[in-house]
Amino acid sequence: MASLGQIIFTSMIILIILFSTIIILILSLAFSGSFSEVQSSNRLPIANLGNDELLSCYLYTTSEQTTFRQVSVTWEKEALSGVVYQYENGAADLKDQNSQYKGRTQLFPDALVKGNASLLLRGVRSSDEGEYTCQASTSDGGGQVNIHLRTAAFSAPTFTFSNGILAAEANRWFPKPNVTWLDQVGKVLQGSTNFTQNSAGIFSVVSTLQPVNVSDTYTFRIENDLVISVSEKHKGPLHEVQFTHHARWGQSESPLGNRESWKVLGPPLTGSERLPIGLVLAEVSYVP
Repeated sequence: MASLGQIIFTSMIILIILFSTIIILILSLAFSGSFSEVQSSNRLPIANLGNDELLSCYLYTTSEQTTFRQVSVTWEKEALSGVVYQYENGAADLKDQNSQYKGRTQLFPDALVKGNASLLLRGVRSSDEGEYTCQASTSDGGGQVNIHLRTAAFSAPTFTFSNGILAAEANRWFPKPNVTWLDQVGKVLQGSTNFTQNSAGIFSVVSTLQPVNVSDTYTFRIENDLVISVSEKHKGPLHEVQFTHHARWGQSESPLGNRESWKVLGPPLTGSERLPIGLVLAEVSYVP
């Protein structure tokens, strides 16, 4: 027969287990549906030198809340003294901001309360390239995400057609690109290409193809390790000449990938009239 002490000891163990179970259940109910973490839609962006670039950073939550309280955000760059940008207590705190980023960075308070901590970087420079960390926290939690920014220079080519010669010109490329002309079955054609480099190291490209049959289809590809631009002259008589331009840059970890396509239909070409491929941005589409 169990002694009184054994009965008391066993009862205490049972009570401890019971209370522990209740506490775990309460905590599970309190935190269920409120998990949050920091993510980015593009952790390997490629910025066009001289242009503005938005570095993606946002709070992802499994709860149904649409606004966040007590938002704090710090953007830092590897091997850089000071911060790139800091936001806390409802306002920017830039006392420790590195001088390289003064006047060139911005967050959006209206978007912050919705969990969007993306950083706008103005006038991208080659020195901006590197590893960035976005740290974000709210009253419900937070975290950080790393983003590796790369820089390049790229522009859509423009075309002229005169006396049976099709010429393509692109005035901003870096690193130095490769240029290829293709016929309608993908056969490489012999074109003539000249590169000019300015004092900033940016390349200008002029390439010509001749002779050209206006009823045939031709493809002009300009690419380097970071950027690919493909333009196509569609089959048809001269007064119906159309070009389609596709560009791809960056690597995205989102399920949609990061290929952007613009279909551009320019006005008819007459004589040596210039057709700017980037004149109309009709649509943006993403493919895996």
